[in-house]
Amino acid sequence: METKWILNKNFDRQQVAEISKALGIDENLATLLVQRGVTSFDEAKVFFRPSLSKLHDPFLMKDMDKAVDRVLRAIDENEKVLVYGDYDVDGTTAVALVYTYLKKFFKKKKIEFYIPDRYDEGYGISYKGIDYAADNGFKLVIALDCGIKANERIDYANERGVDFIICDHHRPGDTIPNAVAVLDAKRADCHYPYDELSGCGVGLKLVHAISIRRHLPLQDVYDLFDLIAVSIAADIVPITGENRVLAYFGLKLLNKKPRPGFEAILHTANIFRREEESEQEGADNVLSRQLTISDLVFLIGPRINAAGRIDKASDSVRLLLADNREHAEKLAISISELNDTRREFDNRITEEALSMIDSDAKLKTARSTVIFNENWHKGVIGIVASRLTDYYYRPTIVLTRANDLITGSARSIKNFDIYDAIDHCSDLLEHFGGHKYAAGLSLKPENLKKFQQRFESYIHNSLAEEDLIPELEVDLKINFCDITPKFERVLKQFAPFGPGNLAPVFWTDNVVDAGGTRPVGGHKHLKLVIKQIGDEKIGLKPFSGIAFQKGDLFDRIHTGEPFSVCYHIEYNYWQGRTSLQLNVKDIKFKEELE
Repeated sequence: METKWILNKNFDRQQVAEISKALGIDENLATLLVQRGVTSFDEAKVFFRPSLSKLHDPFLMKDMDKAVDRVLRAIDENEKVLVYGDYDVDGTTAVALVYTYLKKFFKKKKIEFYIPDRYDEGYGISYKGIDYAADNGFKLVIALDCGIKANERIDYANERGVDFIICDHHRPGDTIPNAVAVLDAKRADCHYPYDELSGCGVGLKLVHAISIRRHLPLQDVYDLFDLIAVSIAADIVPITGENRVLAYFGLKLLNKKPRPGFEAILHTANIFRREEESEQEGADNVLSRQLTISDLVFLIGPRINAAGRIDKASDSVRLLLADNREHAEKLAISISELNDTRREFDNRITEEALSMIDSDAKLKTARSTVIFNENWHKGVIGIVASRLTDYYYRPTIVLTRANDLITGSARSIKNFDIYDAIDHCSDLLEHFGGHKYAAGLSLKPENLKKFQQRFESYIHNSLAEEDLIPELEVDLKINFCDITPKFERVLKQFAPFGPGNLAPVFWTDNVVDAGGTRPVGGHKHLKLVIKQIGDEKIGLKPFSGIAFQKGDLFDRIHTGEPFSVCYHIEYNYWQGRTSLQLNVKDIKFKEELE
Protein backbone atom coordinates (compact mmCIF):
# COMPACT_ATOMS: atom_id res chain seq x y z
CA MET A 1 0.00 0.00 0.00
CA GLU A 2 1.23 3.48 -0.90
CA THR A 3 2.25 5.64 2.06
CA LYS A 4 2.63 9.42 1.94
CA TRP A 5 5.61 10.88 3.76
CA ILE A 6 4.61 14.13 5.46
CA LEU A 7 7.53 16.20 6.73
CA ASN A 8 6.63 18.34 9.74
CA LYS A 9 7.37 21.97 8.86
CA ASN A 10 5.00 23.46 11.42
CA PHE A 11 7.46 25.02 13.86
CA ASP A 12 8.99 28.42 14.57
CA ARG A 13 12.64 28.57 13.52
CA GLN A 14 13.31 31.47 15.88
CA GLN A 15 12.07 29.39 18.82
CA VAL A 16 14.31 26.55 17.64
CA ALA A 17 17.36 28.83 17.62
CA GLU A 18 16.53 30.20 21.07
CA ILE A 19 16.03 26.84 22.78
CA SER A 20 19.07 25.42 21.02
CA LYS A 21 21.17 28.18 22.57
CA ALA A 22 19.48 28.00 25.99
CA LEU A 23 20.01 24.23 26.33
CA GLY A 24 23.29 23.89 24.45
CA ILE A 25 21.91 21.34 22.02
CA ASP A 26 21.95 21.18 18.24
CA GLU A 27 19.06 22.53 16.20
CA ASN A 28 17.81 19.09 15.25
CA LEU A 29 17.11 18.26 18.90
CA ALA A 30 15.75 21.77 19.49
CA THR A 31 13.37 21.30 16.56
CA LEU A 32 12.03 18.08 18.12
CA LEU A 33 11.35 19.97 21.35
CA VAL A 34 9.56 22.86 19.66
CA GLN A 35 7.42 20.40 17.70
CA ARG A 36 6.33 19.02 21.09
CA GLY A 37 5.42 22.46 22.41
CA VAL A 38 8.60 22.86 24.47
CA THR A 39 9.80 26.37 23.70
CA SER A 40 11.63 27.59 26.82
CA PHE A 41 14.24 26.46 29.31
CA ASP A 42 11.63 26.07 32.06
CA GLU A 43 9.37 23.98 29.83
CA ALA A 44 12.34 21.82 28.83
CA LYS A 45 13.15 21.27 32.51
CA VAL A 46 9.61 19.98 33.11
CA PHE A 47 9.76 17.82 29.98
CA PHE A 48 13.12 16.22 30.69
CA ARG A 49 12.72 16.02 34.47
CA PRO A 50 9.14 14.98 35.29
CA SER A 51 8.24 15.87 38.87
CA LEU A 52 5.63 14.55 41.28
CA SER A 53 4.92 18.18 42.13
CA LYS A 54 3.24 18.47 38.71
CA LEU A 55 0.46 16.05 39.70
CA HIS A 56 -2.83 17.91 40.09
CA ASP A 57 -4.87 18.18 43.26
CA PRO A 58 -7.38 15.31 42.99
CA PHE A 59 -10.05 17.44 44.65
CA LEU A 60 -10.16 19.58 41.50
CA MET A 61 -12.13 16.72 39.93
CA LYS A 62 -15.91 17.05 40.02
CA ASP A 63 -17.51 14.87 42.74
CA MET A 64 -14.19 13.89 44.32
CA ASP A 65 -15.24 15.23 47.71
CA LYS A 66 -18.43 13.13 47.54
CA ALA A 67 -16.48 10.04 46.51
CA VAL A 68 -13.99 10.39 49.37
CA ASP A 69 -16.76 11.03 51.91
CA ARG A 70 -18.56 7.86 50.82
CA VAL A 71 -15.43 5.67 50.92
CA LEU A 72 -14.45 6.97 54.35
CA ARG A 73 -17.98 6.32 55.61
CA ALA A 74 -17.68 2.73 54.39
CA ILE A 75 -14.37 2.39 56.23
CA ASP A 76 -15.63 3.96 59.45
CA GLU A 77 -18.87 1.92 59.48
CA ASN A 78 -17.15 -1.32 58.41
CA GLU A 79 -19.37 -1.73 55.35
CA LYS A 80 -18.69 -4.28 52.63
CA VAL A 81 -17.11 -2.72 49.51
CA LEU A 82 -16.86 -4.22 46.04
CA VAL A 83 -14.14 -2.97 43.67
CA TYR A 84 -15.56 -3.48 40.16
CA GLY A 85 -13.67 -3.09 36.90
CA ASP A 86 -13.69 -3.79 33.20
CA TYR A 87 -11.92 -6.90 31.86
CA ASP A 88 -9.18 -5.20 29.80
CA VAL A 89 -5.73 -4.06 30.98
CA ASP A 90 -6.95 -0.63 32.08
CA GLY A 91 -9.80 -2.13 34.07
CA THR A 92 -7.83 -4.93 35.71
CA THR A 93 -4.90 -2.67 36.67
CA ALA A 94 -7.40 -0.18 38.06
CA VAL A 95 -9.05 -2.85 40.20
CA ALA A 96 -5.67 -4.08 41.42
CA LEU A 97 -4.62 -0.53 42.29
CA VAL A 98 -7.73 0.49 44.23
CA TYR A 99 -8.09 -2.91 45.94
CA THR A 100 -4.41 -2.91 46.98
CA TYR A 101 -4.75 0.54 48.49
CA LEU A 102 -8.08 0.03 50.28
CA LYS A 103 -7.66 -3.51 51.64
CA LYS A 104 -5.56 -2.30 54.58
CA PHE A 105 -8.57 -0.35 55.88
CA PHE A 106 -10.97 -3.30 55.90
CA LYS A 107 -11.27 -6.56 57.79
CA LYS A 108 -11.00 -9.77 55.79
CA LYS A 109 -13.97 -10.45 53.48
CA LYS A 110 -15.21 -6.88 53.89
CA ILE A 111 -13.64 -5.91 50.57
CA GLU A 112 -13.66 -7.93 47.35
CA PHE A 113 -13.15 -7.34 43.66
CA TYR A 114 -15.41 -8.22 40.73
CA ILE A 115 -14.65 -8.45 37.01
CA PRO A 116 -17.66 -9.06 34.71
CA ASP A 117 -17.53 -12.00 32.35
CA ARG A 118 -16.93 -10.75 28.80
CA TYR A 119 -19.29 -13.34 27.32
CA ASP A 120 -22.00 -13.66 29.93
CA GLU A 121 -22.25 -10.02 31.09
CA GLY A 122 -20.59 -7.94 28.41
CA TYR A 123 -18.83 -4.62 28.82
CA GLY A 124 -19.19 -2.38 31.86
CA ILE A 125 -21.53 -2.46 34.81
CA SER A 126 -23.87 -5.45 34.52
CA TYR A 127 -27.18 -6.31 36.14
CA LYS A 128 -25.60 -9.57 37.25
CA GLY A 129 -22.81 -7.66 38.97
CA ILE A 130 -25.30 -5.40 40.73
CA ASP A 131 -27.30 -8.42 41.89
CA TYR A 132 -24.10 -10.04 43.18
CA ALA A 133 -23.35 -6.93 45.22
CA ALA A 134 -26.89 -6.64 46.61
CA ASP A 135 -27.27 -10.35 47.37
CA ASN A 136 -23.96 -10.48 49.22
CA GLY A 137 -24.40 -7.38 51.34
CA PHE A 138 -22.07 -4.95 49.55
CA LYS A 139 -23.29 -1.44 50.32
CA LEU A 140 -20.77 0.33 48.07
CA VAL A 141 -19.38 -0.51 44.63
CA ILE A 142 -16.43 1.40 43.18
CA ALA A 143 -16.68 0.99 39.40
CA LEU A 144 -13.44 1.54 37.46
CA ASP A 145 -12.90 2.15 33.74
CA CYS A 146 -16.64 1.85 33.09
CA GLY A 147 -20.03 3.20 34.10
CA ILE A 148 -20.20 6.67 32.58
CA LYS A 149 -23.17 5.68 30.39
CA ALA A 150 -24.71 3.05 32.70
CA ASN A 151 -27.70 5.23 33.65
CA GLU A 152 -30.34 2.48 33.75
CA ARG A 153 -28.06 0.10 35.62
CA ILE A 154 -27.25 2.70 38.25
CA ASP A 155 -30.97 3.36 38.70
CA TYR A 156 -31.41 -0.38 39.22
CA ALA A 157 -28.55 -0.42 41.76
CA ASN A 158 -30.21 2.42 43.65
CA GLU A 159 -33.43 0.40 43.79
CA ARG A 160 -31.48 -2.50 45.26
CA GLY A 161 -29.80 -0.31 47.88
CA VAL A 162 -26.29 -0.42 46.39
CA ASP A 163 -24.32 2.83 46.17
CA PHE A 164 -21.94 3.37 43.24
CA ILE A 165 -18.86 5.53 42.80
CA ILE A 166 -18.00 5.69 39.08
CA CYS A 167 -14.38 6.25 38.08
CA ASP A 168 -14.31 6.45 34.29
CA HIS A 169 -12.47 8.22 31.48
CA HIS A 170 -14.76 7.51 28.53
CA ARG A 171 -16.93 10.11 26.87
CA PRO A 172 -20.19 10.73 28.79
CA GLY A 173 -23.65 10.59 27.29
CA ASP A 174 -26.18 13.42 27.52
CA THR A 175 -27.08 12.52 31.12
CA ILE A 176 -24.71 11.62 33.94
CA PRO A 177 -25.70 8.47 35.88
CA ASN A 178 -27.39 9.04 39.26
CA ALA A 179 -24.52 7.58 41.30
CA VAL A 180 -23.18 8.82 44.64
CA ALA A 181 -20.20 10.27 42.74
CA VAL A 182 -19.15 10.24 39.10
CA LEU A 183 -15.45 10.91 38.54
CA ASP A 184 -14.71 11.59 34.88
CA ALA A 185 -12.64 14.55 33.71
CA LYS A 186 -14.48 14.43 30.37
CA ARG A 187 -17.70 15.56 32.07
CA ALA A 188 -18.75 18.93 30.65
CA ASP A 189 -19.15 20.27 34.20
CA CYS A 190 -15.75 18.98 35.39
CA HIS A 191 -12.89 21.48 35.35
CA TYR A 192 -10.06 19.15 36.26
CA PRO A 193 -6.94 20.45 34.43
CA TYR A 194 -6.20 17.21 32.55
CA ASP A 195 -8.83 15.03 30.86
CA GLU A 196 -6.69 12.26 29.33
CA LEU A 197 -6.20 10.03 32.38
CA SER A 198 -6.68 6.30 31.93
CA GLY A 199 -9.41 4.54 33.89
CA CYS A 200 -6.70 3.35 36.26
CA GLY A 201 -5.53 6.96 36.49
CA VAL A 202 -8.95 8.07 37.72
CA GLY A 203 -8.80 5.30 40.34
CA LEU A 204 -5.40 6.61 41.39
CA LYS A 205 -6.79 10.12 41.87
CA LEU A 206 -9.43 8.64 44.21
CA VAL A 207 -6.88 6.91 46.46
CA HIS A 208 -4.65 10.00 46.25
CA ALA A 209 -7.53 12.09 47.56
CA ILE A 210 -8.20 9.62 50.39
CA SER A 211 -4.54 9.86 51.43
CA ILE A 212 -4.71 13.65 51.47
CA ARG A 213 -7.94 13.69 53.48
CA ARG A 214 -6.60 11.19 56.04
CA HIS A 215 -3.10 12.75 56.13
CA LEU A 216 -1.54 9.42 55.13
CA PRO A 217 1.90 8.90 53.56
CA LEU A 218 1.77 9.55 49.81
CA GLN A 219 4.46 6.92 49.28
CA ASP A 220 1.68 4.31 49.48
CA VAL A 221 0.14 6.01 46.42
CA TYR A 222 3.46 6.34 44.60
CA ASP A 223 4.10 2.60 45.06
CA LEU A 224 1.12 1.97 42.77
CA PHE A 225 2.57 3.84 39.80
CA ASP A 226 3.75 0.65 38.10
CA LEU A 227 0.09 -0.31 37.61
CA ILE A 228 -0.65 3.16 36.24
CA ALA A 229 2.21 2.97 33.74
CA VAL A 230 0.91 -0.32 32.33
CA SER A 231 -2.63 1.06 32.02
CA ILE A 232 -1.42 4.21 30.25
CA ALA A 233 0.63 2.19 27.77
CA ALA A 234 -1.95 -0.51 27.07
CA ASP A 235 -4.94 1.84 26.79
CA ILE A 236 -2.98 4.09 24.40
CA VAL A 237 -3.86 7.34 26.15
CA PRO A 238 -1.68 10.41 25.48
CA ILE A 239 1.64 10.43 27.32
CA THR A 240 1.45 14.15 27.97
CA GLY A 241 0.93 16.29 31.07
CA GLU A 242 0.01 14.26 34.13
CA ASN A 243 0.21 10.96 32.23
CA ARG A 244 3.84 11.67 31.32
CA VAL A 245 4.69 12.09 35.01
CA LEU A 246 2.83 8.92 35.97
CA ALA A 247 4.35 6.87 33.12
CA TYR A 248 7.86 8.16 33.88
CA PHE A 249 7.79 7.21 37.55
CA GLY A 250 5.85 4.03 36.88
CA LEU A 251 8.55 2.85 34.47
CA LYS A 252 11.23 3.67 37.03
CA LEU A 253 9.40 1.51 39.57
CA LEU A 254 8.99 -1.36 37.10
CA ASN A 255 12.68 -1.24 36.22
CA LYS A 256 13.83 -0.98 39.81
CA LYS A 257 11.63 -3.55 41.52
CA PRO A 258 8.63 -4.99 39.66
CA ARG A 259 5.87 -6.41 41.85
CA PRO A 260 5.71 -10.25 41.85
CA GLY A 261 2.98 -10.31 39.21
CA PHE A 262 4.88 -8.16 36.74
CA GLU A 263 8.12 -9.99 37.55
CA ALA A 264 6.43 -13.29 36.71
CA ILE A 265 5.07 -11.91 33.43
CA LEU A 266 8.53 -10.68 32.49
CA HIS A 267 9.91 -14.15 33.24
CA THR A 268 7.47 -15.69 30.76
CA ALA A 269 8.59 -13.06 28.21
CA ASN A 270 12.29 -13.84 28.86
CA ILE A 271 13.16 -10.31 29.97
CA PHE A 272 15.40 -11.46 32.82
CA ARG A 273 19.04 -12.46 32.57
CA ARG A 274 20.03 -16.05 33.17
CA GLU A 275 20.16 -17.05 36.84
CA GLU A 276 23.94 -17.39 36.82
CA GLU A 277 24.31 -13.80 35.57
CA SER A 278 21.94 -12.54 38.27
CA GLU A 279 23.89 -14.39 40.97
CA GLN A 280 27.13 -12.79 39.82
CA GLU A 281 25.56 -9.37 40.37
CA GLY A 282 24.24 -10.35 43.80
CA ALA A 283 20.55 -10.02 42.91
CA ASP A 284 17.69 -12.49 42.78
CA ASN A 285 16.61 -11.30 39.35
CA VAL A 286 18.08 -8.73 37.03
CA LEU A 287 16.24 -7.26 34.06
CA SER A 288 18.14 -7.97 30.85
CA ARG A 289 17.43 -4.40 29.73
CA GLN A 290 15.48 -1.30 30.67
CA LEU A 291 11.76 -1.63 30.07
CA THR A 292 10.09 0.90 27.79
CA ILE A 293 6.50 1.84 27.06
CA SER A 294 6.67 -0.48 24.04
CA ASP A 295 7.42 -3.40 26.37
CA LEU A 296 4.33 -2.59 28.40
CA VAL A 297 2.26 -2.42 25.20
CA PHE A 298 3.59 -5.56 23.49
CA LEU A 299 4.86 -7.81 26.30
CA ILE A 300 2.91 -7.11 29.48
CA GLY A 301 -0.40 -5.76 28.13
CA PRO A 302 -1.32 -8.71 25.86
CA ARG A 303 -0.65 -11.22 28.62
CA ILE A 304 -2.85 -9.39 31.12
CA ASN A 305 -5.53 -9.02 28.46
CA ALA A 306 -5.38 -12.67 27.45
CA ALA A 307 -7.12 -13.92 30.58
CA GLY A 308 -10.21 -11.80 29.93
CA ARG A 309 -10.19 -12.50 26.20
CA ILE A 310 -10.02 -16.29 26.49
CA ASP A 311 -11.05 -17.14 30.07
CA LYS A 312 -11.51 -15.09 33.27
CA ALA A 313 -10.02 -11.60 33.67
CA SER A 314 -10.17 -12.09 37.43
CA ASP A 315 -7.04 -14.26 37.06
CA SER A 316 -5.17 -11.21 35.79
CA VAL A 317 -6.20 -9.26 38.88
CA ARG A 318 -5.08 -12.14 41.11
CA LEU A 319 -1.73 -12.10 39.32
CA LEU A 320 -1.34 -8.36 39.91
CA LEU A 321 -2.30 -8.79 43.58
CA ALA A 322 0.02 -11.76 44.18
CA ASP A 323 2.41 -11.09 47.05
CA ASN A 324 4.78 -14.02 46.60
CA ARG A 325 6.83 -15.17 43.64
CA GLU A 326 5.72 -18.82 43.57
CA HIS A 327 2.01 -17.97 43.39
CA ALA A 328 2.65 -15.27 40.80
CA GLU A 329 4.68 -17.58 38.57
CA LYS A 330 1.93 -20.22 38.50
CA LEU A 331 -0.64 -17.63 37.46
CA ALA A 332 1.73 -16.06 34.92
CA ILE A 333 2.43 -19.41 33.24
CA SER A 334 -1.30 -20.09 32.96
CA ILE A 335 -1.96 -16.64 31.53
CA SER A 336 0.97 -16.97 29.10
CA GLU A 337 -0.62 -20.16 27.77
CA LEU A 338 -3.90 -18.28 27.32
CA ASN A 339 -1.97 -15.63 25.41
CA ASP A 340 -0.65 -18.32 23.06
CA THR A 341 -4.23 -19.44 22.46
CA ARG A 342 -5.29 -15.85 21.91
CA ARG A 343 -2.56 -15.45 19.30
CA GLU A 344 -3.77 -18.55 17.45
CA PHE A 345 -7.36 -17.24 17.39
CA ASP A 346 -6.14 -13.81 16.32
CA ASN A 347 -4.09 -15.13 13.39
CA ARG A 348 -6.81 -17.48 12.14
CA ILE A 349 -9.62 -14.93 12.34
CA THR A 350 -7.51 -12.24 10.70
CA GLU A 351 -6.83 -14.57 7.77
CA GLU A 352 -10.53 -15.41 7.50
CA ALA A 353 -11.49 -11.72 7.61
CA LEU A 354 -8.97 -10.75 4.93
CA SER A 355 -10.24 -13.56 2.73
CA MET A 356 -13.84 -12.45 3.28
CA ILE A 357 -13.04 -8.90 2.16
CA ASP A 358 -10.87 -9.98 -0.75
CA SER A 359 -13.60 -12.21 -2.16
CA ASP A 360 -16.36 -9.59 -1.95
CA ALA A 361 -16.05 -6.86 -4.60
CA LYS A 362 -18.39 -4.52 -2.73
CA LEU A 363 -16.52 -4.91 0.56
CA LYS A 364 -13.17 -4.57 -1.16
CA THR A 365 -14.01 -1.18 -2.71
CA ALA A 366 -15.93 0.25 0.25
CA ARG A 367 -14.56 3.11 2.34
CA SER A 368 -15.28 1.25 5.55
CA THR A 369 -15.09 -2.34 6.71
CA VAL A 370 -18.01 -3.82 8.66
CA ILE A 371 -17.84 -7.61 8.73
CA PHE A 372 -19.65 -10.25 10.76
CA ASN A 373 -19.09 -13.92 11.52
CA GLU A 374 -21.06 -15.47 14.35
CA ASN A 375 -18.31 -18.04 15.02
CA TRP A 376 -15.49 -15.58 15.62
CA HIS A 377 -14.14 -15.43 19.16
CA LYS A 378 -15.37 -12.31 20.90
CA GLY A 379 -12.18 -11.94 22.88
CA VAL A 380 -9.96 -11.18 19.89
CA ILE A 381 -12.16 -9.20 17.49
CA GLY A 382 -10.70 -5.91 18.74
CA ILE A 383 -7.22 -7.08 17.80
CA VAL A 384 -8.50 -8.27 14.42
CA ALA A 385 -10.17 -4.89 13.83
CA SER A 386 -6.81 -3.20 14.45
CA ARG A 387 -5.04 -5.50 12.01
CA LEU A 388 -7.65 -4.93 9.30
CA THR A 389 -7.41 -1.17 9.83
CA ASP A 390 -3.65 -1.37 9.33
CA TYR A 391 -4.04 -3.55 6.22
CA TYR A 392 -6.79 -1.61 4.39
CA TYR A 393 -6.43 1.74 6.18
CA ARG A 394 -10.09 2.58 6.64
CA PRO A 395 -12.55 2.68 9.57
CA THR A 396 -13.25 -0.89 10.59
CA ILE A 397 -15.80 -2.78 12.67
CA VAL A 398 -15.52 -6.51 13.34
CA LEU A 399 -18.66 -8.20 14.67
CA THR A 400 -19.55 -11.57 16.15
CA ARG A 401 -22.46 -13.20 17.98
CA ALA A 402 -22.85 -12.86 21.76
CA ASN A 403 -25.97 -14.62 23.03
CA ASP A 404 -28.95 -12.89 21.38
CA LEU A 405 -26.98 -9.87 20.18
CA ILE A 406 -24.29 -9.06 17.67
CA THR A 407 -21.36 -7.36 19.34
CA GLY A 408 -18.18 -5.86 18.00
CA SER A 409 -15.14 -3.65 18.17
CA ALA A 410 -14.37 -0.60 16.05
CA ARG A 411 -11.03 0.95 15.10
CA SER A 412 -10.33 4.13 13.16
CA ILE A 413 -7.74 5.92 11.05
CA LYS A 414 -5.95 9.20 11.61
CA ASN A 415 -8.16 12.22 12.31
CA PHE A 416 -11.45 10.33 11.94
CA ASP A 417 -13.77 10.10 14.94
CA ILE A 418 -15.30 6.64 14.79
CA TYR A 419 -17.29 7.29 17.98
CA ASP A 420 -19.21 10.04 16.15
CA ALA A 421 -19.76 7.74 13.17
CA ILE A 422 -21.24 5.05 15.41
CA ASP A 423 -23.29 7.65 17.29
CA HIS A 424 -24.83 8.61 13.93
CA CYS A 425 -26.25 5.06 13.83
CA SER A 426 -27.15 4.89 17.53
CA ASP A 427 -30.88 4.29 16.97
CA LEU A 428 -29.93 0.90 15.50
CA LEU A 429 -27.78 -0.06 18.49
CA GLU A 430 -28.43 -1.52 21.91
CA HIS A 431 -25.23 -0.14 23.39
CA PHE A 432 -22.05 1.63 22.35
CA GLY A 433 -19.17 3.49 23.93
CA GLY A 434 -15.53 4.35 23.53
CA HIS A 435 -13.14 6.94 22.13
CA LYS A 436 -12.32 8.78 18.93
CA TYR A 437 -10.19 5.92 17.60
CA ALA A 438 -11.66 2.84 19.31
CA ALA A 439 -15.15 1.84 20.36
CA GLY A 440 -17.40 -1.09 21.19
CA LEU A 441 -21.02 -1.68 20.19
CA SER A 442 -23.87 -4.19 20.24
CA LEU A 443 -27.02 -4.50 18.14
CA LYS A 444 -29.87 -6.86 17.34
CA PRO A 445 -29.29 -9.20 14.37
CA GLU A 446 -32.18 -7.70 12.42
CA ASN A 447 -30.45 -4.30 12.45
CA LEU A 448 -27.11 -5.49 11.07
CA LYS A 449 -27.75 -4.80 7.38
CA LYS A 450 -29.20 -1.33 8.06
CA PHE A 451 -26.24 -0.53 10.29
CA GLN A 452 -23.72 -1.61 7.64
CA GLN A 453 -25.41 0.53 5.01
CA ARG A 454 -25.76 3.62 7.18
CA PHE A 455 -22.25 3.37 8.57
CA GLU A 456 -20.76 3.04 5.08
CA SER A 457 -22.87 5.97 3.85
CA TYR A 458 -21.61 8.14 6.73
CA ILE A 459 -17.99 7.18 6.01
CA HIS A 460 -18.44 7.76 2.27
CA ASN A 461 -19.75 11.27 2.91
CA SER A 462 -17.09 12.04 5.52
CA LEU A 463 -13.88 10.74 3.94
CA ALA A 464 -12.41 11.47 0.52
CA GLU A 465 -10.24 9.00 -1.38
CA GLU A 466 -7.08 10.83 -0.36
CA ASP A 467 -8.05 10.43 3.32
CA LEU A 468 -7.70 6.68 2.84
CA ILE A 469 -4.02 6.84 1.92
CA PRO A 470 -1.93 6.24 5.05
CA GLU A 471 0.50 8.95 6.04
CA LEU A 472 3.87 8.62 7.71
CA GLU A 473 4.52 11.77 9.71
CA VAL A 474 8.21 12.63 9.68
CA ASP A 475 9.73 14.90 12.32
CA LEU A 476 13.07 15.71 10.70
CA LYS A 477 15.29 15.21 7.70
CA ILE A 478 18.78 14.41 8.98
CA ASN A 479 22.05 12.92 7.77
CA PHE A 480 23.53 9.85 9.41
CA CYS A 481 26.47 11.95 10.62
CA ASP A 482 23.99 13.94 12.78
CA ILE A 483 23.45 10.86 14.94
CA THR A 484 26.29 11.58 17.38
CA PRO A 485 26.73 10.16 20.91
CA LYS A 486 25.39 13.43 22.39
CA PHE A 487 22.41 13.34 20.03
CA GLU A 488 21.66 9.77 21.20
CA ARG A 489 21.98 10.70 24.92
CA VAL A 490 19.60 13.64 24.67
CA LEU A 491 17.14 11.75 22.45
CA LYS A 492 16.84 8.99 25.08
CA GLN A 493 15.57 11.60 27.53
CA PHE A 494 12.58 12.37 25.29
CA ALA A 495 11.09 9.08 26.54
CA PRO A 496 8.64 7.77 27.62
CA PHE A 497 7.22 7.79 24.10
CA GLY A 498 3.58 7.36 23.20
CA PRO A 499 0.59 9.31 21.85
CA GLY A 500 1.27 13.03 22.20
CA ASN A 501 5.01 12.33 22.37
CA LEU A 502 5.65 9.72 19.70
CA ALA A 503 9.15 8.42 19.08
CA PRO A 504 10.61 10.77 16.43
CA VAL A 505 10.63 9.64 12.82
CA PHE A 506 13.69 10.67 10.80
CA TRP A 507 14.15 10.87 7.02
CA THR A 508 17.52 10.29 5.38
CA ASP A 509 18.24 10.41 1.61
CA ASN A 510 20.98 8.87 -0.53
CA VAL A 511 21.23 5.63 1.42
CA VAL A 512 22.82 2.48 -0.03
CA ASP A 513 23.50 -1.08 1.04
CA ALA A 514 26.82 -1.20 2.89
CA GLY A 515 27.27 -4.87 2.06
CA GLY A 516 25.55 -6.71 4.90
CA THR A 517 21.85 -6.37 4.07
CA ARG A 518 20.00 -9.69 3.97
CA PRO A 519 16.43 -11.01 4.06
CA VAL A 520 15.21 -12.55 7.34
CA GLY A 521 12.02 -14.09 8.66
CA GLY A 522 11.39 -16.25 5.65
CA HIS A 523 12.29 -13.36 3.32
CA LYS A 524 9.45 -11.22 4.77
CA HIS A 525 11.75 -8.72 6.46
CA LEU A 526 15.13 -7.08 5.88
CA LYS A 527 18.11 -6.92 8.21
CA LEU A 528 19.86 -3.82 6.92
CA VAL A 529 23.44 -2.61 6.97
CA ILE A 530 23.32 0.77 5.26
CA LYS A 531 25.34 3.93 4.80
CA GLN A 532 24.70 7.39 3.38
CA ILE A 533 26.58 8.59 0.33
CA GLY A 534 27.28 12.19 -0.64
CA ASP A 535 29.84 14.86 0.12
CA GLU A 536 32.64 14.32 2.64
CA LYS A 537 30.84 15.91 5.60
CA ILE A 538 28.18 13.19 5.54
CA GLY A 539 30.69 10.42 6.12
CA LEU A 540 30.36 6.73 5.38
CA LYS A 541 29.64 5.24 8.82
CA PRO A 542 27.30 2.24 8.38
CA PHE A 543 24.19 1.71 10.51
CA SER A 544 22.34 -1.48 11.27
CA GLY A 545 18.59 -1.57 10.90
CA ILE A 546 15.50 -3.71 10.62
CA ALA A 547 12.73 -3.18 8.05
CA PHE A 548 9.65 -5.30 8.69
CA GLN A 549 7.54 -6.43 5.72
CA LYS A 550 10.13 -5.08 3.26
CA GLY A 551 11.75 -8.33 2.20
CA ASP A 552 10.49 -7.90 -1.38
CA LEU A 553 12.88 -4.94 -1.81
CA PHE A 554 16.05 -6.96 -1.18
CA ASP A 555 16.98 -7.57 -4.80
CA ARG A 556 16.72 -3.91 -5.74
CA ILE A 557 18.59 -2.70 -2.64
CA HIS A 558 21.28 -5.33 -3.18
CA THR A 559 22.14 -3.78 -6.58
CA GLY A 560 23.49 -0.70 -4.81
CA GLU A 561 20.73 1.62 -6.03
CA PRO A 562 20.31 4.64 -3.68
CA PHE A 563 17.07 5.04 -1.74
CA SER A 564 15.54 7.06 1.10
CA VAL A 565 14.53 5.73 4.51
CA CYS A 566 12.22 6.84 7.30
CA TYR A 567 13.06 5.36 10.67
CA HIS A 568 13.03 5.47 14.45
CA ILE A 569 16.29 5.37 16.37
CA GLU A 570 16.14 2.58 18.92
CA TYR A 571 18.37 0.10 20.70
CA ASN A 572 18.80 -3.60 20.11
CA TYR A 573 19.57 -5.84 23.08
CA TRP A 574 21.23 -9.15 22.36
CA GLN A 575 23.16 -11.43 24.72
CA GLY A 576 23.91 -8.62 27.15
CA ARG A 577 25.02 -6.17 24.48
CA THR A 578 23.28 -2.96 23.50
CA SER A 579 23.61 -1.44 20.05
CA LEU A 580 21.93 1.38 18.18
CA GLN A 581 19.51 0.21 15.51
CA LEU A 582 17.35 1.96 12.92
CA ASN A 583 13.77 0.71 12.93
CA VAL A 584 12.94 1.45 9.31
CA LYS A 585 9.27 2.34 8.82
CA ASP A 586 9.39 2.83 5.04
CA ILE A 587 11.71 2.80 2.05
CA LYS A 588 11.27 4.79 -1.16
CA PHE A 589 13.34 4.99 -4.33
CA LYS A 590 13.91 8.22 -6.24
CA GLU A 591 10.94 7.98 -8.62
CA GLU A 592 8.57 7.32 -5.69
CA LEU A 593 9.51 10.64 -4.07
CA GLU A 594 9.08 12.78 -7.18
